[in-house]
Amino acid sequence: MFDIIYTLEMIGVVAFAISGMIVARSKNMDPVGIFAIGFITALGGGTLRDLIMDNHPLYWIKHQEQPILILAMAIVFSYWSRAHSLKESRIVFPDAIGLGIFSILGAQLALDLGHSWFIASMLGVMTGCFGGALRDTLCNEVPFIFRKDQIYASIAFAGCWLYFVCQWLLESESIALTIGLLFIVTVRMLAVRFDIRLQRDHSTG
Repeated sequence: MFDIIYTLEMIGVVAFAISGMIVARSKNMDPVGIFAIGFITALGGGTLRDLIMDNHPLYWIKHQEQPILILAMAIVFSYWSRAHSLKESRIVFPDAIGLGIFSILGAQLALDLGHSWFIASMLGVMTGCFGGALRDTLCNEVPFIFRKDQIYASIAFAGCWLYFVCQWLLESESIALTIGLLFIVTVRMLAVRFDIRLQRDHSTG
């Protein structure tokens, strides 16, 4: 039987791993560094979520195909001649996909384990944002989540609440999940495209 949740998880892993590996290649890292950054970006948020909720074994330990896939991707990225020409700006789309998928699925898992909407939304944001924050920190960049010129965590937070409300009103898990996911990805891309931010600098003079 087709498992939409597992499929989304694998898409999220691939998307976030790609974003991490693009940044790692731009920093001239070796294959070990490319794998490490891809792994941390893809699985860091879910690992922190599972540790906080005492959810064992960790998801990627239970599903070893995820780190194996990341290792295979890292090998390809390390020796693919065109990978070095990929600019860091190319991470925006895969990063948005990873943010949307992992934020919603992280919130869904927290709900399934009996947590409130608020706690589930916080854990969802953590799942979606923490891997990217680690990626940027390890690559000596200011994480998206902390940049004044970026809307990031707030989009994930709003998307989680939209998912909760749609699930409550529509009583359809699949429709609510789709709406929440599309909201996060679409708003994130629009925010980057049109330079939408929560706060702007006000110059005086």
